[in-house]
Amino acid sequence: MSTSPPAPRRGEIWRVNFDPTVGTEIQKTRPAVVISSDAIGRLPVKVVAPLTEWRDGFAGDVWHVLVVPDAGNGLSKLSAADVLQVRGVDTQRCLSRIGRVSETVLVEIVTSLALVVEYQ
Repeated sequence: MSTSPPAPRRGEIWRVNFDPTVGTEIQKTRPAVVISSDAIGRLPVKVVAPLTEWRDGFAGDVWHVLVVPDAGNGLSKLSAADVLQVRGVDTQRCLSRIGRVSETVLVEIVTSLALVVEYQ
């Protein structure tokens, strides 16, 4: 019998251990939104957008998406999905499920990613 948590799914928020890091990469254990497709990939790797505490200065940044806490996402404070810090992580870094973002927020995050990579 396995005691490991289920695999992270698109749109879910998980506590993710980002350490070790280098330079200005986002670090420590923090929430992150899974943005990769559940239907793609053979390896236990998910693409995630880390969450950080919201700051008013983020309002004009295309790479910061506001995530307001609610019962569904399980967050306790205003947060920002930092799309500039998107990365692939092995699911072993995903420690526990916190909640799920709304479809609207997920679309905002993915749209922000498209802007960051200048996808046409």
